[in-house]
Amino acid sequence: MKRKRLIMRSTLLLIMLIAIGYTFYYIYIADHSVAKAGNEAVNFVLEDLEGERIELAEYEGKGVFINFWGTYCPPCVREMPIMEELYHEYKDQGIEIIAINADEPKLTVERFASRLDLTFPIVIDEKTNVIEAYGIRPLPTTVLVDENGTIVRVFSGALTEEVIREFMEEIKPKA
Repeated sequence: MKRKRLIMRSTLLLIMLIAIGYTFYYIYIADHSVAKAGNEAVNFVLEDLEGERIELAEYEGKGVFINFWGTYCPPCVREMPIMEELYHEYKDQGIEIIAINADEPKLTVERFASRLDLTFPIVIDEKTNVIEAYGIRPLPTTVLVDENGTIVRVFSGALTEEVIREFMEEIKPKA
């Protein structure tokens, strides 16, 4: 009788450990990203801070640098001025930046953009529909889209000036 109980308890413990292990793997280790190099970029429509409609499909023929960010994210804050500087350099070369904020209050985002004097399109992903569609985790994450609407690269983490410049060159439309 004791032996049966020991086998039963051991079996239940093993099943629980497997379930916990799988849950841990799924949440923290498994790659959930939908956005992968070679895939077509998921179209989205969001409003920028001025109320203008921004649709990814309207940027066909341009390279698009999509940056998912938050004002509470120190690496995001550090890379914004660099993105602004390079935006002016690459805009006339067929590159567009879309900064997608992760569902923060509009006033917070407006004050942040004003403080840094950002001029590229900034949109707020209310309800995080675009973030979920792209499978973005963590912030900051940058998705590079070429002139044909194909994802060229997905990069998670802080960006330096050299990396941003390299990415801009990578998605610059072919003449």
